[in-house]
Amino acid sequence: MQTIKAALIAAIAIVALVVSHLPGSAEENGRLALTVTIDGAIGPASASYVKEALAKAGERRAEVVILRMNTPGGLNSSMREIIADVLASPIPVIGYVAPSGAHAASAGTYILYATHIAVMAPGTNIGAATPVQIGGPLPGLPSGTPDKGGKDKKDGDQQGEPKDAMTAKVTNDAVAFIRSLAELRGHNADWAEKAVREAATLSANGALQAHVIDLIARDPADLLGQIDGRVVELAGGKTQRLATKDDVLEDIDPGWISRFLAVITDPNVAFILLMVGIYGLLFEFMSPGAVAPGVVGAICLLVGLYALNLLPINYAGLALMLIGITLLAVEAFNPTVVIGIGGVIAFVLGALMLFRIEAPGYRLSWWVIGITAAVFIGFFLVVLGSLRRAGKGPVRVGAQAMRGLPAEVLDWNENEGHVFAHGERWQARSAETFKPGEVVEVANIVDLTLVVRRASAAREGGPA
Repeated sequence: MQTIKAALIAAIAIVALVVSHLPGSAEENGRLALTVTIDGAIGPASASYVKEALAKAGERRAEVVILRMNTPGGLNSSMREIIADVLASPIPVIGYVAPSGAHAASAGTYILYATHIAVMAPGTNIGAATPVQIGGPLPGLPSGTPDKGGKDKKDGDQQGEPKDAMTAKVTNDAVAFIRSLAELRGHNADWAEKAVREAATLSANGALQAHVIDLIARDPADLLGQIDGRVVELAGGKTQRLATKDDVLEDIDPGWISRFLAVITDPNVAFILLMVGIYGLLFEFMSPGAVAPGVVGAICLLVGLYALNLLPINYAGLALMLIGITLLAVEAFNPTVVIGIGGVIAFVLGALMLFRIEAPGYRLSWWVIGITAAVFIGFFLVVLGSLRRAGKGPVRVGAQAMRGLPAEVLDWNENEGHVFAHGERWQARSAETFKPGEVVEVANIVDLTLVVRRASAAREGGPA
């Protein structure tokens, strides 16, 4: 028996020793590579997604975060939020333009320059960092007249300098910003400036030769193998040698907040939410007690205003839209035609001016503007027509509306009692006496009291 116990104890000890030396999970040993994918325009949803992913990477002690991009650009404010999070990240962020056929244009170029290691897949391109703007440039976004000379510019060179002072300021600010990122990561600062001033672009091979990026990788696994052993500098001057050869890749999906923002910050969705909210409140005011239009309208209006707060809007355009809606509401209650036409014009002009810039993926569709304007015009015509027909028809309110209606006697005592008429219980009086259940006719209404008579008396022209 003692021999069996000794053998059992020895077996347990051996198993425990083997288990203790087994390799742990990738997350326990810091051998985890998390992938964040930006596919499309960069906006508030993208910024929220990257912030959440970097926070999760820090909690899980990931070795690296691969920021995979395929973007035409986006909003300046969101781009700067992402860059700030990347620069402050305690986890190395690898910028990766992929898959083949993808591009990192405009804001994507800035973000790739900000990452700790810049990588591109074969068949991708980078650059064109001069976005088109409407309604005036935004701080930090480059805009201006490209230099046709095609020469590389150095600090202080005025080639391709924009003509107006404001555009020159924001262009120079953007140039200084992207050059600072290039110098921080040891990349080609002169080409970065060229991408801003001349909207220059490069293929993956060209970017590698020009020292704009660090590597070309076919896929994430190839990327991890190539960056293994590289030393990167993190926030605060701390350096880290990467050990990524055997890292386990894991995708991070956007959370519900990022998905919600992705939906409502689409300018067309935000615009439609705003219109639904305004329509709902108008219908509630016109038909008090309906409840549903007011509740739905209030929710949609608040969500739409929240979305507009995250987007670069022109408040003059928003004011014009509100003036147009107010004029149409006035027209509905006081038809003059002129006010209604003015309201439609103000609304359409306001919708066209609503967004200050025309960033890729953040443009208000002409179809949405046209359909909304058509609905407003239709509403204006229907309401106006209804009011005109009502004005020409017989009066259907007050005593005139009650005269001639049948009423059922509920109770009666001598010359007064109660009757049921027009779906309501009324106090009534008459010179005649009636029995409960008898049907009479309303002759008049005096101080909320119905004067009734027999139906036969009305036909014979008897006294009221």
